[in-house]
Amino acid sequence: MSITKRVTFIAKEGSEAKMKELLTAMVLPSKVEDGCIFYDIFVYENNPRKFMAVESWRDDAALDGHKSTEHYATYKSSFEPYCDKKYSDELEILG
Repeated sequence: MSITKRVTFIAKEGSEAKMKELLTAMVLPSKVEDGCIFYDIFVYENNPRKFMAVESWRDDAALDGHKSTEHYATYKSSFEPYCDKKYSDELEILG
């Protein structure tokens, strides 16, 4: 069964550009990973501090593989100084 998540990031004031840079660097390498169904990151037009990643993976093994990549390790070790809040939700695809 596929796994779909929404991850929301609120950048610290003044850190919007750095947060955008870190998150943007995740998109292309994640999209080409084995088991990636969908992976995009959005910034809210009405709130440039708020970002939302929506990602869908074939299964747990694909998501675990994503978490073991170099680009994920770079993001994971770098984002906290620029992020005020981060939370995620598991999503269920209807239909």
